[in-house]
Amino acid sequence: MPDFASSPVLVLNSGSSSLKFGLFAERDGEETALLTGGADGIGQSGGTLHISDAAGSTLLSESYTLSSQQHAFSRAAEALLKFTGEAPHSIGHRVVHGGPHLRTHQRITDQVIRTLGESVHFAPLHIPVSLDLIADAQTQFPQAQQFACFDTAFHRTLPEIASRFPLPKQLFEKGVLRYGFHGLSYESVLHRLGGAIPARAICAHLGSGASLVALRDGHSIDTSMGLTPTGGIPMATRTGDLDPGVLLFLLRNEHLDADALEDLLNRRSGLTAISGGLADMRKLQESMQQNNAGAALAIQIFVAGVRKTIGAYAAELGGLDLLIFTGGIGEHSPFIRHLICENLAFLGIERDGEDSYTKIRVMPSEEEVQIARHCRRLLREQTQPRA
Repeated sequence: MPDFASSPVLVLNSGSSSLKFGLFAERDGEETALLTGGADGIGQSGGTLHISDAAGSTLLSESYTLSSQQHAFSRAAEALLKFTGEAPHSIGHRVVHGGPHLRTHQRITDQVIRTLGESVHFAPLHIPVSLDLIADAQTQFPQAQQFACFDTAFHRTLPEIASRFPLPKQLFEKGVLRYGFHGLSYESVLHRLGGAIPARAICAHLGSGASLVALRDGHSIDTSMGLTPTGGIPMATRTGDLDPGVLLFLLRNEHLDADALEDLLNRRSGLTAISGGLADMRKLQESMQQNNAGAALAIQIFVAGVRKTIGAYAAELGGLDLLIFTGGIGEHSPFIRHLICENLAFLGIERDGEDSYTKIRVMPSEEEVQIARHCRRLLREQTQPRA
């Protein structure tokens, strides 16, 4: 009988066109990656699959046409078995949204699967992908225990003044409320801070999907995404917050049905709509430098959305002790960080070097290792004898 609590944990983190994964083992009380990898360009020609070992050396780098998340996982599972020689005993999944009834990290049971299936309408772009990946993992590794780690779990501390929309109470009771997302990313940042968590902090997870969170003593008290990951600041292809009247206009005047509206709001809006087709921030910056007015406007609108949210959260917190940037853009774009920090001197954020500001920290988002931590804890809890 394998020792599940001490055996390596396989972590799966699915995105819209990517699948990141890692195999983690506990070393000196901390989760350490044995293998990491990812599949990119899923659903496109010229997709890639890459795997690296603990030292960062490339074990596999190949091009594929990966038609789906399931296809990508099948190839990744085959490669992992080749390099490890054994199937994983435990698998942790990042699940973006669990609806109103799944707000804690937990072992996946038949009931969890049913509840997720009943909650598809809360995240129709994300939950079906998670359900398919869970089913495929069960097929590939039937002996493994599976765990769901929810992006919404971190934001259970939101007070009602932040979670409640100004809608009739019966809708709130049906689960129409602010859930917040990127919770696993925020948790990983706080884990890195350890005991150095200030009383008043704001964390900006900036990537193709982007959100901010106001943190009081390390707890979420407000966050920009709402019922779904479509809300908040403008993103690569998502609108962010909109005047509800815009939706009524689209329904009445443009005669869009729910599917067409969802496609517009999530896939054909945001920075790509403003710029005329560019969603990647690196390409937007390059295009802006070539005097593309649409790209420049998209960047300005994105930056303004982030900066306004920082100002609002600082007001909620009664000041600011630390501003943290994470996510692909937040971590790797000094130019965007500089634009955001302009005009924030009133919060004590001032330049003190070429790419250095007071009250600023740039930290990696480590969702996979955070999922491994939760899985390890859950595995230990289920093996502990009950009192």
